[in-house]
Amino acid sequence: MRSYEPDETDWAILRELQADARLSYNEIGRRIPLSAPSVAERVRRLEAHGIITGYSADVDPARVGQEVTAYIHLRCDSGRCLLKTADPDEYPEIVEIHKLAGRHCTLLRVRVASMAHFEGLSERIGTHGPIETTMVMSTPFARGEVRPTPPPRPVTTGDRWWNAGEASEQG
Repeated sequence: MRSYEPDETDWAILRELQADARLSYNEIGRRIPLSAPSVAERVRRLEAHGIITGYSADVDPARVGQEVTAYIHLRCDSGRCLLKTADPDEYPEIVEIHKLAGRHCTLLRVRVASMAHFEGLSERIGTHGPIETTMVMSTPFARGEVRPTPPPRPVTTGDRWWNAGEASEQG
């Protein structure tokens, strides 16, 4: 359960910081509008509640020699779980790890310099269990910013399916 719920002004500040974390409190205040001290107070509150977890620079991986991005689905063998038996420093190519429910236990997003580099990484990761890979050809859209949660949408009940079954029984 969340201890602090950002309001519209907090979300305006978060939008500005996610677009450019180098903005001054004065500039953020000018854009939303709010006084610089009020912006600073709200940012400190967002940091204290763990909503803002840090500040970073966006780097183009291809321009620094990491031109290949791939996803690796991993099903760890018993006693060989990557998260429990490996050190992050052994796999600097891994940029995200997601624990999964279903056929695979882990989804990895990796960045490498070449297909040969990817092949070697796949072999190392494969020592933890069977893998399936998906190569990224391009990324036409990526949403990096976090937005307010949209209102819940109604769930489809499937009544048409139930009614279709009743109609066929009557027919």
